[in-house]
Amino acid sequence: MNKELIINAGPTGVEIAFLEDKKLVELHNEKTDANFAVGDLYLGKVKKLIPGLNAAFVDVGFEKDAFLHYTDLSPYVKSILKFTQLAMHNKEPGGVDFAKFQSEPEIVKTGKINEVLNGKPNVLVQILKEPIAAKGPRLSCEISLPGRFVVVTPFNEIVAVSKKIHSSEERKRLHKIVEAIRPKNFGVIVRTAAEGKSTAELHQDLLALIETWKSIQSNLKGAVAPIRILSEENKTTSILRDLLSADFNKVVVNDKNLFAVTQSYIQRIAPDKTDIVSLYQNGGLTIFDQFGVTKQVKSSFGKTVNLPSGAYLIIEHTEALHVVDVNSGYKSVSNNQEENALETNLEAAEEIARQLRLRDLGGIIVVDFIDMKLPDNKRKVQDAMELFMKTDRAKHSVLPVSKFGLLQITRQRMRPEVNINTSENCPACNGTGKITSTLLLEDEIEKRLSYLVTHGHKNLTISVHPIVYSYLTKGLFSSIIKKWRRKFKTNLKALSNTNYHLIEFRFFNEHEEEIKF
Repeated sequence: MNKELIINAGPTGVEIAFLEDKKLVELHNEKTDANFAVGDLYLGKVKKLIPGLNAAFVDVGFEKDAFLHYTDLSPYVKSILKFTQLAMHNKEPGGVDFAKFQSEPEIVKTGKINEVLNGKPNVLVQILKEPIAAKGPRLSCEISLPGRFVVVTPFNEIVAVSKKIHSSEERKRLHKIVEAIRPKNFGVIVRTAAEGKSTAELHQDLLALIETWKSIQSNLKGAVAPIRILSEENKTTSILRDLLSADFNKVVVNDKNLFAVTQSYIQRIAPDKTDIVSLYQNGGLTIFDQFGVTKQVKSSFGKTVNLPSGAYLIIEHTEALHVVDVNSGYKSVSNNQEENALETNLEAAEEIARQLRLRDLGGIIVVDFIDMKLPDNKRKVQDAMELFMKTDRAKHSVLPVSKFGLLQITRQRMRPEVNINTSENCPACNGTGKITSTLLLEDEIEKRLSYLVTHGHKNLTISVHPIVYSYLTKGLFSSIIKKWRRKFKTNLKALSNTNYHLIEFRFFNEHEEEIKF
């Protein structure tokens, strides 16, 4: 698969488009004034304990307090609380020796929030979800530091290997390597990208993350809550970190500084792929126009999404869920209704998987496929849906197609839904849905004509919609245009223009220059 990353840097932020085989599948927007990002670490102050919810509200500097549930505390939260206090009040030049840190007992899964956070202490937390709508950020105490090949989880000594690495021999090899190089008090999760990598590459990635943990310790020293302790890398580098693979063959950037940052990052994580980064300097078209991103955005967002065959999707949003309706349109593969339904549904499944990633729809998604009678065909649609969603990085689950033709999907949402308005205001009504009464149009034109004549304009031309033109010129001797000529004693002619909307009109002088009011 051909993968491309198009990065458009502007004054208000950075837009990142991810293309697979020239088709837009993800769109990210990083504003320059964004305060919160998933993965950021904060020293928060517990403000309120809610035993009924078994949760706490924590002040991390957002206008609304962040939410921390007991299930997100981490089994090692007592160790985190102890370490946070040690790091904040530590006066040793080298900081806390983490290898000698004595961990506290794990908390039980069925415990109470007020038993753990009694006294409302300062706590080291990580952003789990960005603020969405009126809600504050969602927090976690399960600290994780992601790298290219491994993820480091302090305070435990668990080594885990990604389930997406299917070879048992490769899993054992990676487990053995990581167990040998892992420092004390650190757990390590081996990512899918580590498959086939050498010990040196894994060790280098691990050492970089250990340095990051040391900087967290340093930033905690003397810190006063609420304060950001560690900022996640910008979205450009975090997306590169998560997506860069052998078939990722182009990164195009339109900003020199971002180009240098991107190139140096790829040099660090994949030296053999630095030549895939290029700087876009074409002054004629914007970078998104050049690579067809703008057109795809316009055609992919909105209530209706058209498919190449003539079928189309209707996407509706409610408070509780998202609904996708599949319609066959004028698509007709054969005279067999069941075969038509299957073909349309399979085509729709691919586009729906793309739309979920592109819009970042989360929660429950209900898809109303075209009814099929054969169980085998329903199974084919479910299998196709699961296959097309394999590349989706968000956690998701697909249920079988029901007897009503409904398929349910649950998908994790990590950030606010991407919602781009692709419609434009009507030039006639300016989006109100109402236009000036046509009965008043004649009076309005006459008023403008009177104004122009009193200001010395002669030999005028009025350009109007063809229907209005017919109305103004109707009658051989008694047309409205001739009436105005006699009344204002001026040379006046009318022209029709099919590009005008119904009540649009413009005046031109004898030099065919438009007269602005």
